[in-house]
Amino acid sequence: MPDFEILHLAEQLSARGEEFALATVVWRQGPSSGQSGSRALITASGQLHGWIGGACAEPVVIREARRVIAEGTAKLLLLGRADQLDDVVPDGMVAVAISCQSEGAMHVYVEPVVPSPHLTIVGRSPMVHTLADLARALGWRVDVRDGPDLSPADLDTRSIVIVATQGHGDEEAVEQAVQAFPAFVGLVASRRRGEAVLGYLADRGVPRNLLDRVQVPVGLDLGHTTHREIAVAVLAQLVQLRAAGALTPPPSEETTKAEPADAIDPVCGMTVRADASSHPLEHDGVTDYFCCVGCRDAFSARLGG
Repeated sequence: MPDFEILHLAEQLSARGEEFALATVVWRQGPSSGQSGSRALITASGQLHGWIGGACAEPVVIREARRVIAEGTAKLLLLGRADQLDDVVPDGMVAVAISCQSEGAMHVYVEPVVPSPHLTIVGRSPMVHTLADLARALGWRVDVRDGPDLSPADLDTRSIVIVATQGHGDEEAVEQAVQAFPAFVGLVASRRRGEAVLGYLADRGVPRNLLDRVQVPVGLDLGHTTHREIAVAVLAQLVQLRAAGALTPPPSEETTKAEPADAIDPVCGMTVRADASSHPLEHDGVTDYFCCVGCRDAFSARLGG
């Protein structure tokens, strides 16, 4: 996949609010199938788009990229033969043994890409537009909708929703918002008004577990503020929550599948995944895993199998 297609895919994923990682070969020692500047995009589910190297390097990069996405911290990987890793590894570099016939080595920089928050503001007051302007100044993606125009189809689990209809259809807007299971729902209202809105929705049969996720009043307590200054209080709280990691959606079933443990290929010493993709061989009640069929066959020959 050419670089321009990778960048186009990155733009599409960002627009959908999906996290991913970019992996770039920044140094190579030949012979190696990876070239300096080779680039790949790895999704949170482990799909790789692009080219980063051959069958030895690719599984390692995918595994480390998923960890980078989960941790939110970039890594510089040193991929090479076990004997190449005997020297002192510089601080900040993660050394992973691989073993391929090419006997090459690579440095691969893997960086997480976290899309900008998606904020949907429901209402049409001056405060709504002030909040939208402030959030856009931070680089957030912002949609402003009137209450009757809001639909769960407009939202997803990454959405942040602020209902600021202020008496003009509060109940309907909150009901529509919670059905999408967004990352956050806040209602601009007094505590007393909020209790009335949520009580009404509970009586209408909206599940309590959805209503419990609505924060009201929303915004940091900045004391006596003007109508427009409420926007500052709301955005301040959202920034605080984001910094604390509280605005992320629950992981999907696909991304929460337990990653297989690592194993060491007993022939070449390469770190591999302890699953069916690593050519498992069971013997005497023990299962070994291998980077390739050649290593598995060599080990089997040692066993006389």
